[in-house]
This record gives sequence, structure tokens and C-alpha cells, in this order.
Amino acid sequence: MRYLTIFIIAIFWSFSVSAQQYEVGVYAGGSNFVGDVGSTTFIAPKGPVFGGIVKWNRSSRHSFRLTALFSQLKSEDIESDDPRRQDRGYEFTNSVKEVSLGLEYTFWEFNMFSGRNPSTPYLYTGLTYFNHDEFAVDVRRDALVKTGSSWDVAIPMVMGYKAALGRKAVIALEVGARYTLTDNLDGSAPDNNEGLTTTFGNNSNNDWYVFSGITLTFTFGRRPCFCAF
Repeated sequence: MRYLTIFIIAIFWSFSVSAQQYEVGVYAGGSNFVGDVGSTTFIAPKGPVFGGIVKWNRSSRHSFRLTALFSQLKSEDIESDDPRRQDRGYEFTNSVKEVSLGLEYTFWEFNMFSGRNPSTPYLYTGLTYFNHDEFAVDVRRDALVKTGSSWDVAIPMVMGYKAALGRKAVIALEVGARYTLTDNLDGSAPDNNEGLTTTFGNNSNNDWYVFSGITLTFTFGRRPCFCAF
């Protein structure tokens, strides 16, 4: 964790000393889980998500982006359309903390100094490193119980639409799915199964979680020169 903190500080410092134009702001919205517990609806925010975002606008078409987000993933079988899940009745709340670094690409040129307030859809992807609770089924209670926490990797796939508010602020609406490299956000594939059931659900698919929210960022730095890109 210490090395991750040093890495984030280094990224912030490099933005401040070398960026032509960069953005710092906040993210707020809702989260939902897609896995072996609860509903499988792709966009159905239940828990809160909030955090911070930093961008280095490398050109009018792409930016390097760093986010740090915190969320409570909530899922209940009773909300599923599957009668078997409804009868099973599992539920959980998972605390997720993620850091994501990657590339944001705009469909249209986004230059805040072009004399008008530009807007454009965009895509973002990269790598996400996240901490989450782990669960397993307590056979005595037939319920999910927390067994610990761990760090894992996910691949973010984000779609959004952003618009400039003058030359100093940008507002964006986005939906982003994270494909995780674990199947135990919901306790369906526990590592430590002593006294607990081993697995349930579809163990050939890893878990997903989705963040839907709004970002508001403010621009800093020198006026950009995108002529070299």
C-alpha cells in the first residue's frame, strides 16, 4: 500500500510540473454488482460511490486519467428475476476502494479554447487495482459472512458524455463497468472454505461491478498547444 501511495503522489506531481492543461475534480454516483448474487441488471445503482479524478489533457482527442473511488456494493437475491435466487435469499454489502489509471479518448475534438463550449462522447479504459471484502457461505446459518479482504485487478470499460462549462470547468455523465479478475466479490468462490461451502453459482464467470455517476472537474495549467498531435 505504501508503494501505491508513492506512485499516486508521483503521478500528481508529474501532472503539476509538466502538463499543458490538466483537470482536478470529484466523482459522485451509484454502484451495482453483477455476479452470482442478486439482480443481473447491468445498470441498477444501489450503493453510493464517490471519489476524486485527475486528467492530463495530452491532446484535444485524448487524456491520461487517474481516479480514486470508494463504494459500497450491495446485492440481494430477493431483487433477482430468478426464482431460484429469490428462494436462496443471500445478500451482502461489499466495501470497494479502487485506483484506476488509463486513457480517455473523445469521439470529437474537445478544445476548451476554441471559442465555444465543446461537448463530446468519450471512452475510457486502463487498469484498476481495487480492495474488496471477501465472503463465504456459513453452512450453519445458510448466509454469506465476511471472511477477510484482498486486492485484485479489474479492467474498466467506461462510456460517457462531457461538456465544457466555460474555460475552467467540465461536467460529465458516465457509466463504467469493471470486469474483475476474481469470482469472490459475492462469496461464490471462497479461498478459505474451512467449515464453509465451497462454491455456488456459475464459477466459469468472474464478477463485475458498475459505477454510474457524474464528474465535475476544474482546469489548471498553461493554455494547451495541441499543434504537435
